Amino acid sequence: MKPSFYHNKALTTAQIDDGRAAPDELQWETAYPRPSLRRDDGTWKLLTDWTLTCVREDDDRHTPLGPIRMPFPPEAPLSGIGQTLEAGEVWLYETTFTLDAPFIRRRTVLLHLPPTDQMCIVTLNGHEMTEDITAVLPSEYWIDEYLHPGENHLTLRVRDDLNPDIPYGKQSAKRGGMWYTPTSGMHGMPWLESVPDDFIEELDVKPTKDSVTIMISGCEELPKRLTWESEEGSHSLQFYGDSVTLHIPNPHLWSPDDPYVYRYTIEAGNDRVSSYFALRTVTRKTVNGRAVLCLNGKPHYFHGLLDQGYFPDGIDLPPRPDDYRAGILAAKSLGFDTLRKHIRVDDPYFYYYCDLCGMLVFQDFVNSGHYSFLRDTVLPTIGFRRSIRRGLRHDIPVKQCLNFLQIADDTLRHLRPHPCVVYYTIFNEGWGQHNADILYHRYRKGDPSRIWDTTSGWFFSQESDVQSEHVYFRRLQLRQKMPAKRPLVLSEFGGYACKIDGHVFNTEKSYGYKTLSSPAALTEALEKLYRDEVLPMIDRGLCVTIYTQITDVEDEINGLFTYDRQVCKVDAEVMRKIAEDLRTAFIRTWSNV
Repeated sequence: MKPSFYHNKALTTAQIDDGRAAPDELQWETAYPRPSLRRDDGTWKLLTDWTLTCVREDDDRHTPLGPIRMPFPPEAPLSGIGQTLEAGEVWLYETTFTLDAPFIRRRTVLLHLPPTDQMCIVTLNGHEMTEDITAVLPSEYWIDEYLHPGENHLTLRVRDDLNPDIPYGKQSAKRGGMWYTPTSGMHGMPWLESVPDDFIEELDVKPTKDSVTIMISGCEELPKRLTWESEEGSHSLQFYGDSVTLHIPNPHLWSPDDPYVYRYTIEAGNDRVSSYFALRTVTRKTVNGRAVLCLNGKPHYFHGLLDQGYFPDGIDLPPRPDDYRAGILAAKSLGFDTLRKHIRVDDPYFYYYCDLCGMLVFQDFVNSGHYSFLRDTVLPTIGFRRSIRRGLRHDIPVKQCLNFLQIADDTLRHLRPHPCVVYYTIFNEGWGQHNADILYHRYRKGDPSRIWDTTSGWFFSQESDVQSEHVYFRRLQLRQKMPAKRPLVLSEFGGYACKIDGHVFNTEKSYGYKTLSSPAALTEALEKLYRDEVLPMIDRGLCVTIYTQITDVEDEINGLFTYDRQVCKVDAEVMRKIAEDLRTAFIRTWSNV
């Protein structure tokens, strides 16, 4: 397999040691699938050998497609299938596995499934367990009561109708422009895990600048031992209950420039897990009528890029987990310290490497509902926002509301341990927007340690932590609404398109917001945009800029890198100097406040 992801050595010289594999060596077929909560005692098994069959539901016609290469979805070239579902079809995944005595000695066996678009029926040895919405996040099943001695037969029947009542992101049956190839089936590695009857089910952390509270689900009645490593050495304490708070002397704070993490283990009965935490805070501050976002108590300029999370040969996944690290380092090499993960939840290794490499993440919830290009993009872009908002009706079906809430709640629980995630967007540009103020209070209460952007772009609600603006096709002229209660955030802008022949997904069509003829012209246009339009707004309160976008995505050619990640379209030295000057102006603005 030809590697295709950021293999410019000048961009990947930073070596971030995760203690287990050197850069470019970690493979999906061998990587532990949950890097933020590990059991390293051998009681886990990847399920890599699957066959795939396409089934017509109207006449039950089965068309075997052969082996599928995991963890890639069937539409991805790397899967070996390269086929999508038609109307009335479902995928039938099948595998067999045998568990030896040491694996099942602890009796409780969990089946972990990756995100599986959109509905999944799991059957083990003839026992149908459940039908779940599994489109966005991993799911987990207790399967020990259905296991057989010797060989076991597991099937997944997967339906994906691109039902808009289920969060679906930017997938479209009619891909093109700002819409992308839909994926179905599993996108991630399924795996088995053997645990004691009483086991640690989940870890959560709440950090401050000098302490951390670790919360444990499971093993409520058992004594526990926590061991953690710091620069002063190894520390250990015993505790009871479902949480413990550590007060850290000489705290080493996490930041993009210094992404320090504390590694720790927890033992409870016969169970032992390892993880990590970091000390950092993200808050709002209002001083002398001006509002700003702060990292670790100090005003911080979040210099970011939109990240759609799509790849040409794996679609939802890169060829290897380490390719996430390479992409993060590539963005940092241009001076950026923030990625806005746009309308999708990515694989755990993306967030893991953001934690280790020091990349701040603005995380979007995944949208559901019908999208109107005229109502939700065209008219607001050219300035008709308030008039549309007054007449806008979001008649959201109850089922759609419940699905959104379920997946949003699960997203919070899934990502809460990651220090890199500092900011959430609930709704983007009105897409599926409903009960915005109510949901702001729901999620702000659920996780007050992050920043909450209720309505990114337009159709603003009454309640939000930030004033979040999108600007395309016109000059940037923003300022904080005074007296400023909300920091000013430019959560999307730019989108300049530059086509690099030989490195495009679609040779016939392209999509972008302003066309430049060459990398040199793109660099010059970006320098003018940042210096002439962004810099003056820093003095008016701007503290976040998210440029569209880090890479090309299919027809969209508005990335700073090509879709195959082979070409950086901009002059890295110029981009780093822009970043330095933006931060200098920001520090000067806030130095006396």
